[in-house]
Amino acid sequence: MEFADKLQKFRKERGMSQENLAAIIGVSRQSVSKWESGQAYPELDKIIALSELFNVTVDNLVKNTPSSTESAENVQHIRYVDSRYMYRYEYKSKRTWRGLPLVHINIGRGIHVAKGIIAIGNIAIGGLSIGGIALGGLCLGGLGFGLVSSGGVVLGLLMALGGVAIAPIAIGALAIGIIAIGSLAIGMFSVGACAIASHIAIGQYATGHIAIGESVRGAQTLLMENNKLISAEQVRALIYQEYPRLWKPIVERIISIFN
Repeated sequence: MEFADKLQKFRKERGMSQENLAAIIGVSRQSVSKWESGQAYPELDKIIALSELFNVTVDNLVKNTPSSTESAENVQHIRYVDSRYMYRYEYKSKRTWRGLPLVHINIGRGIHVAKGIIAIGNIAIGGLSIGGIALGGLCLGGLGFGLVSSGGVVLGLLMALGGVAIAPIAIGALAIGIIAIGSLAIGMFSVGACAIASHIAIGQYATGHIAIGESVRGAQTLLMENNKLISAEQVRALIYQEYPRLWKPIVERIISIFN
């Protein structure tokens, strides 16, 4: 039995239309029609997806006809795993803005890209992006890059919050930025267990031009030892001594730590 005949047979045993199959595999209905008529042949990744969907080996799908017993087992299994219609889910809102749908959801096995004002997908690109890889304005994802990003490894044009965060304002286990807050913080102004800064570092271990902490290294230092408290006035005087033109909101935010 040829591949085209097998594909049609498996699809009908499952009780699926060509549209259903096309949506699950991530192709057009016309592509499925061409496969079943023998006018075209799917790419390797689509063949693998079809074999997984119908619970047959790639060889059985493209080469050998399975036995009647095996076919019956496949039918039983296929009926049991009807939830695999969720192999892939895609939704696009009819409303658009500048050519982009307001909402685009594209999730499932494999690589699926969602592009929209609100985008949710394996790869998401949009104003608000949620996905394994997220790109856009406000991003939530395992790997995120945007204006404001949150996730495992994130890059932000303004702010980043994550395991590894890189942005002008970065908060994370490893934070790198102009203002960095984290277990390991590296930046112009750093606060963390280990803080490294070109200007002001505050932490248990602090290295910077101004270093404040239990173990410090810098041109100007304030040492916290034997539960000795450092006053906000001491910090304010030292900052204005070294950086008299430093933007006041940054100074006050740093001083607030010691209030």
